[in-house]
Amino acid sequence: MADTEYTVGDYLLDRLAELGVTEVFGVPGDFNLEFLDHVLAHDTVRWVGGANELNAGYTADGYGRLRGISALVTTFGVGELSAANAVAGSYAEHVPVVHIVGAPSKDAQGARRVVHHSLGDGDFEHFLRMAREITCAQANLIPATATREIDRVLLEVREHKRPGYLLLATDVARFPVDPPSAPLAHYGNGTSPRALALFTEAARRLIGTHQVTVLADLLVHRLNAVDALDGLLAADTVPYATLMWGKSLLDESSPSYLGIYAGAASAEPVRRAVEDAPVLVTAGVQFTDMVSGFFSQQIDPARTIDVGAVQSTVAGQVYAPIDIGAALKALTGILTDRGITSPAVPAAVVPAPTAAPPPDTALTQKVLWDKVSEALTPGNVVLADQGTSFYGMAGHRLPAGVTFIGQPLWGSIGYTLPAALGAALAHPERRIVLLIGDGAAQLTVQEIGVMAREGIAPVIIVVNNDGYTVERAIHGPQAYYNDIVGWRWQELPTALGVPDALAVRAHTVGELEAALTAAAQHRDRMAVIEVVLDRDDVPPLLAELARAAAAANAAD
Repeated sequence: MADTEYTVGDYLLDRLAELGVTEVFGVPGDFNLEFLDHVLAHDTVRWVGGANELNAGYTADGYGRLRGISALVTTFGVGELSAANAVAGSYAEHVPVVHIVGAPSKDAQGARRVVHHSLGDGDFEHFLRMAREITCAQANLIPATATREIDRVLLEVREHKRPGYLLLATDVARFPVDPPSAPLAHYGNGTSPRALALFTEAARRLIGTHQVTVLADLLVHRLNAVDALDGLLAADTVPYATLMWGKSLLDESSPSYLGIYAGAASAEPVRRAVEDAPVLVTAGVQFTDMVSGFFSQQIDPARTIDVGAVQSTVAGQVYAPIDIGAALKALTGILTDRGITSPAVPAAVVPAPTAAPPPDTALTQKVLWDKVSEALTPGNVVLADQGTSFYGMAGHRLPAGVTFIGQPLWGSIGYTLPAALGAALAHPERRIVLLIGDGAAQLTVQEIGVMAREGIAPVIIVVNNDGYTVERAIHGPQAYYNDIVGWRWQELPTALGVPDALAVRAHTVGELEAALTAAAQHRDRMAVIEVVLDRDDVPPLLAELARAAAAANAAD
């Protein structure tokens, strides 16, 4: 392609490809169609159209969690607002998504024309102003500065691990520019040597000869500090736990793994190990209501080293600026240099095995999640929708190499089904296991058809418990507003364009075991397993959190 034909749209796509994006998600609209022509012509980036913009946003989120960045394309106004819920969730949960909005031409905007998809008042920045609240960087691109602004927004998205927004008018997208002349710049080292030295000395005094316990959360993953944390855990015998938000961040098959910490809702041995630790390192931890037992954590700051994104504290004293990786490496050095080995972590008390329920036994929440966790294999990516699926699986130890994805902060039901598509495209060599309630699946089920088109063959377990069981547990167990219309889930894959799907219904233990075995044997076929449970059956962890949620909602 000659230089005179190289456009702003091409520049944006080349920069995305440089950052590792090979798929762009979205829905076509007349203001982005010419840009999509350039997507179709690109050597690296390809187009994946979604059933609607909300689903496409969720798909981009799932992809971004595993690839480190993703891109979403919508049209102006109607399209971008449909995707806003997904983008807000990405912002809340630190997922880098580049939202590209195709807009009317600059001529139309300058003349303040009343065009479709606008509010009819000639103001074309209403939605840009809205986007400022849920993105870390924004740009209304103009020809003179388009490439510089693209670089600025992409740099902010990459560094802050949050969405960015690019308003790309039709005529700006086709404006000729030069290709990138150098790789996208990086921020410099954000760590102050003096702050790091003071932090290290304070941490060394607090640690002394004590055994260190670690509580980790998802920000370690988002900020690319997993290797640094693994180094800390390898420096000594270090017991560790995670919050539910960070589940699968660390190896759950290790004897040093304590379990999930959820404040007062934790299993008692996990709660004691974390809260009574002589020295506790909290790494990338952000306590939210639903992962902390509604802020019931009892952690003594005087015995805590808190490692955050850009600052760390020792016994309440703040040291900044220090990058999370630098702080973790400093702690690793302390444990390595002191030359002692802490005692082994006491073996977890394993309950005596109970007799396997007969095959004709009706399924329960406990049996369902026990059987699903037993069926998982290394390499699986498990997505669990907010509700019984997420909290039912949270307490189960996962095999090494399994990635667990949920959305406990934003908590938008239906998120995981399109996110499963994005996760599968981010790592096509890994098999996806989707766990979702019947009410949640009804919001976003259209993407099953897109999965088939893209050659994705996940295992989808639909929990049919006759409505919004998580809401019933919080309030209104018999209320009509928690009811939903029952669907014929076995017929749905065919209706959505997947006639060869393995679609079965399981009421009993034997039927579930047979379905999971069949799904494992047919990795090239989508499996939709409808699991029928009593609508009032709730996992213990969710029951505890639901009581706390009800109390919080009822408080003055």
